[in-house]
Amino acid sequence: MPEGLREPLMYVALTAVAAASWAAWLGWDQHRDTHADGTETGPYAAWQVIGLALTLLLPLLWSATHGHATAAVLGITSGLALASYVDWSDDASGLYVIGVALLTVGTLTATGVIAAVARSAIGSR
Repeated sequence: MPEGLREPLMYVALTAVAAASWAAWLGWDQHRDTHADGTETGPYAAWQVIGLALTLLLPLLWSATHGHATAAVLGITSGLALASYVDWSDDASGLYVIGVALLTVGTLTATGVIAAVARSAIGSR
């Protein structure tokens, strides 16, 4: 494979992996849970979000330690941003845009830190 295509292909692949992971872990759950005291939670349970994060951790670490840290950070962030936008865009309040923005900033920050730590751990060997 030509050297110039590796990073863009890794970016596209990780974007697809992140979006598919969102669909598998979160995309099917669209209903809030109402508790006996009348409070609502959801639509996602903690185990779903933790599952999504752990699912994406492996490709992030592998990519970061194999020279594709930028593609990993941007691909996973793009995939989750796209999936959340599509999933939440039917919200009539319009506040989904704020949620997507917060998710994007949080994902970019978290994946960036994790990728940097993984790369430095490999580099210090």
